[in-house]
Amino acid sequence: MYRCFVAFLASLLLAGAASAQSLRAFKPDALRGTIEILQSPEVALNGKPARLAASARIFGPDNLIKMPASLPRQKLVVNYTLDGQGFVRDVWILTASEAGKKPWPTTPAEARAWRFDAVSQVWIKP
Repeated sequence: MYRCFVAFLASLLLAGAASAQSLRAFKPDALRGTIEILQSPEVALNGKPARLAASARIFGPDNLIKMPASLPRQKLVVNYTLDGQGFVRDVWILTASEAGKKPWPTTPAEARAWRFDAVSQVWIKP
């Protein structure tokens, strides 16, 4: 009985350590910026007016979906994608370690010129 308990406890500790090191997978077209939710669907993206798409998803640092009304007037460092019409489609609120990953493109031109390594989730400048 004691050995079973020790094995169970060890598996919980290993599983917790593995999940703490997991990376969120950002899309290759995700750009870095700041967002401030004004009155949904209106937002300020990098200080400029923008709109959330009808199908927009905002992922918190815990990777759970957040409602825009729960984030009013907070300037957040995010990775984001735009849809074909220029509306903000996906938003990931970054943790401190994710925000520290540099370089990360802030414009579509930078994203086209740089190379994205999807496995390590880093951008490589030419």
